[in-house]
Amino acid sequence: MHRISTGSPFEATMGYSRAVVKGGWCFLSGVTGYDYASMVMPEDVAGQARNCLATIFAVLDEAGFSPQDIVRVQYTLVDRALLDDLVPVLGAAFAEIRPAATMIIADLIRPEMLVEIEVTAMRA
Repeated sequence: MHRISTGSPFEATMGYSRAVVKGGWCFLSGVTGYDYASMVMPEDVAGQARNCLATIFAVLDEAGFSPQDIVRVQYTLVDRALLDDLVPVLGAAFAEIRPAATMIIADLIRPEMLVEIEVTAMRA
């Protein structure tokens, strides 16, 4: 088993890994819209989603996976009114991959967080 960290302070304080690789599987924790290098987050949901996806794709690459290996995605969105701004970003990222997906409307742990994306990838 291999654990991957992005250096986010949340990983240390909350006791989790950004990703865990076991065999042909890569399980990524939920990713919010921070740029983890600067800990800055865009105010809009589209910008946050783009940051989420950049983090996810970088972690997958570090783990030896590609975006095409994503088989499952879960989105948590804080307000359904944000969906129209989110959909184009998700479509651009996943239109060709077409993983199984679930979207939940729920609060996140900080008020500035508008979206969280969690993925599972599997190598064929």
